[in-house]
Order: sequence, then structure tokens, then C-alpha cells
Amino acid sequence: MAIQTALFKTTPSLQNRQIPSPFPTKTALFPLYRVRKTAFGPCSFHLSRKKGFGNRGLLSVSAVLEAEQKESSNPSSSSSSSSKVRIVGLVGEGSVSPLQCAPWEQVMLHTASRLKWVDEGYEMLVVTDKILQFNDPSVETLRRELARADLLVIVAVRNQGSIDWVQRNSGNIPNIFCFDSSPSLRSKLGGAFVDTEVEGNIFSKIVRVVQGKNTNESKEVVKTVSEAWERHNSDDIRFCILVIINSYIKPVPILKNLRSKGLSTLNCMVTNCGPEILNCLLDPNCRKALQCLNSCAPTDQVCSYRCIASYESPNLEAFSLCVLQKNNCLALDAKIPAKPYVPPMRMFRGEDLSHEIAEDLFVGWLDSLEWSWRVVAGQNPAYDQFPCQYQLFYRGKARGSFWYEPVFRVRTLEGKMVWRRRRYRVRRDKIPGTFNFSVLDNGVVSKEFWTIVDVCDDLSWGLFHYSGAAQAAGQSYTGAVLVSPNGDYPPHSGDQRLASALEKCGIKEWELYTVDNRSCAGPPLGIPEGSSLHFKIKVQGPDKP
Repeated sequence: MAIQTALFKTTPSLQNRQIPSPFPTKTALFPLYRVRKTAFGPCSFHLSRKKGFGNRGLLSVSAVLEAEQKESSNPSSSSSSSSKVRIVGLVGEGSVSPLQCAPWEQVMLHTASRLKWVDEGYEMLVVTDKILQFNDPSVETLRRELARADLLVIVAVRNQGSIDWVQRNSGNIPNIFCFDSSPSLRSKLGGAFVDTEVEGNIFSKIVRVVQGKNTNESKEVVKTVSEAWERHNSDDIRFCILVIINSYIKPVPILKNLRSKGLSTLNCMVTNCGPEILNCLLDPNCRKALQCLNSCAPTDQVCSYRCIASYESPNLEAFSLCVLQKNNCLALDAKIPAKPYVPPMRMFRGEDLSHEIAEDLFVGWLDSLEWSWRVVAGQNPAYDQFPCQYQLFYRGKARGSFWYEPVFRVRTLEGKMVWRRRRYRVRRDKIPGTFNFSVLDNGVVSKEFWTIVDVCDDLSWGLFHYSGAAQAAGQSYTGAVLVSPNGDYPPHSGDQRLASALEKCGIKEWELYTVDNRSCAGPPLGIPEGSSLHFKIKVQGPDKP
């Protein structure tokens, strides 16, 4: 919900990120490793290198020379290169991230690829500090890259030799960010050093900005980046880098929606939505929702969603509908992201995928069970941690109509467990297996583009990808959901096929949040009388989970 991010926490220095919708109903590159958790602890895993790939982090350093030669030999490259943002990521050799214990090198390489979804001009070179410790020939190339870098991101670097090398070779870099690294490494914002009292995370507590004029702005940026980093998910790691680019290097268009609108916003609200504002303030639930939203950090969509889900009310919906959807008092805008493009599956059970079969795959187990699918895991950090997510797909009474109703559980801020349900209209897109979804959710219209990436022939699992935007709320988002009939993870026999499907989406398995499907008794299921289900495929009913 963008009420909080856009209305109650607007700041002139920061702009809105590309963030997922807070509603849990919206829903690989660099394939170096296969990571699978074991039973020996949260950071225990089997790690196997895939054939045909070397250490991309180190190979990419030598590849820089080729890129430089091409750039210098191309007369037209000078104008295009001026719009580039050059980033270097230095990662501690062998360091492990909190993202399901994936290696930090792998996480940062994936971040580099996802930055391209935002702007092809973002060039991020990722290396480990191993090359600094063993006098690798690539060190000279790295030194040359640092000399022209706009931003240096340092992650989990603690080796003293590496620290000394960085200190000697980073003096001219205007922006440096150190995460989970030695306190001897210092960070900069626009050339201004940032000091901290807390060892390990350079953004944990700001003491002062040593140089520069915009100290308040710098502190706000550091606070935002710190909070995002501590959420430990791939979306927020990318967001950290985008915030820095936007604030100190060049504007990032997708971060434009947090600018304060000033008196024009207030005038629009009072002129057009006076009764809705008054009704909300007089309603205890609506008032609590606004107070709760105001306490959330500007980019914390999990916090925002919990506020909305905890205090949903007709008055809150009317308030959002008037201020955001009908009158667009915040002058916000958002488009459905064009990247990544994810192709739909082409065949099912040996037959070309048709619109009818694709709809049947969405309908899934409904009729044999009381639901179409249960969500096993999802990529989007704003909502995929919520328990007991059920999907209901069905054909409506009207000819050609198709509907999606997700049912999910939320623990409110007052400790209660409540069920929530939404209703989407679904329309076929041009290519079978692709669909357009739309919903009026808490007063704001969201439009989404869904793709059926893959569904196993026996319907034991499926993967659906989505891209969406709540235009009036200024939010755009992408993600994917892994589903099965009972909410259990697919059997190991499907590992390779699932890995391939995730790779089509540009998603790593360690990015997925596992949904808690325990204690899910009494979901408010059921579909309207007169609805129809499967048209072509046959589903055999299993024992009910």
C-alpha cells in the first residue's frame, strides 16, 4: 500500500524504489552453483559447481580489457559511455550471506545482472579479494576500474592485506559502501566520509558526516540503505545500490515517487476528500492504520502491509480510493516493468499450450480439492513470508470470464490471526499462458501481467511469474510463486526442471521465501455458485492434504 510510502513519509531527498506490492496476491543468471540445504543446520548446504562455468567473478575482471578495447575503438561509444554508472563490487573470498547461506559472491553477481533490468547503463564488476591476496595478474585491471568507478561496494572483506590494498587504491572514488566488513574500511557519500560506532556494519549507527554540506540528506540516505540491507533479501540489496546512484550519481527514474509534493498535495486532499479524511480519523481502525503506517520506514513494505492487513476497514478503503485512485493527489505514476521478459511454457502433456489449457492449469486441483493451488514459496519479500496462502481460479458465469481469488492468513499487530481474501479479474493476453490481472485492493487498482512458466505434467507443482503496478500508488513490482497441491516443496526428482524454470525468471532458489503452511485450519474457501472449472485437461483427485 503506497499510503505510507508516498503520503506519510515523503521526503525531498529520497525517491520511491521499485518495490513489490504489499498484497500477497500479486505475486538464472550466472548459474555457477547448485545450493541445497542439509539437515545439519541453517547454514549447512551441499555446493556443487555446474559444468561449463568457471569463477565468473574473476573471469569478469579479465573481460574488462576486451570491453575497454571495444569502447575505445568505437567512435560513438563516448556519448553512450557518459551515461553509464560504473560500479565495482569487492567481496570477501569464501564469505557466506544470510540469504539461505548463499555465497556472497553469487549474491552480488546476481545483483549485477538484476541492475540491468533497471538500466542497461549500470555496469557492475564483481570480484573476490582472493586476487588481492595472491598477486593475481587481474589486480592491475581492477586498479584501473577503481580509478574510474562511480561506486565501490565492499561486502564481507576482513583480510588485513585486502584492507590495506583497498585503502591505498580507493582515494579517488566518490562513493564507497562497506557492509559486514572490517571497521577499518570507511564509507563515503558523495565524497563525504561517514563514520559509525558499530563494528561490522558500516550503516548500523551514524555518528557524523565528516565532509560535505548535505549532512542531513546523507544521514537520511544512510538510514534508508541500512534498513534495507538489514532485511537480507535480493530486492533490498539492489535497492541499496539504486538509492546511492539516485542520490549521488544520476537520477533513477523508478525512484521518483517519494518526492514531497508540498502544499499542492494537502490542498488536493482537503478539497476533494474532506469527508473521507474525517471518517477515517473518526474510525478507530482507520486511525490506527494511519498511525501504524506513519511509524513504518518509507521503504518497508512488509511493515506497511501488516498495518493495512491488521486494520482493514471500509473507511480506510474509501480514504485510499479518494486520495490516491480517484484524485491522484500525490501525482504518482508507475508502469508494469518490461524486464525481465519471461516466456510461457509452450506444451503440456505433449500438446501445444492453448488458452483453454492454460486456464485449466491455473484452475489446477480445484474440485478434486477445495483449492486450485497452495503457495510453497515466493520471491517477493513484501508478502511471501505470510502463512497459509491458497489460490482459487475459476471460470465465471459470464461467457469468457475468469477469476482469481487468493486467500491468505495474517498475524495482526495485535497478535490475532486473521484471514484475508481478494478478487481479481483475469483476461487472456495474446500468447497462451500469459494473462492480465486487475484488482481493486484497499481502494487502489493494481494491474498485473502473469506468465505460466512451467507446470509439471502430473500437476505436482507449478511456477507462475508476475509483473505489476499500482499506478496511483506509484508502485511497480515483479516476482514469482512456486505452488503445489498441498503446499509441500516439489520432490527432488524435479530439481533440474524447477531450476530451469526459475532461471527463465532470473530468480535464484536462495531468493525464495518458504511459506509456513502449518496451522491453516478453517480457510474461507469456496467459489460462487454457477462457476465452472476444467475445460480440457483431466485432474485426478489425490487424498486431501
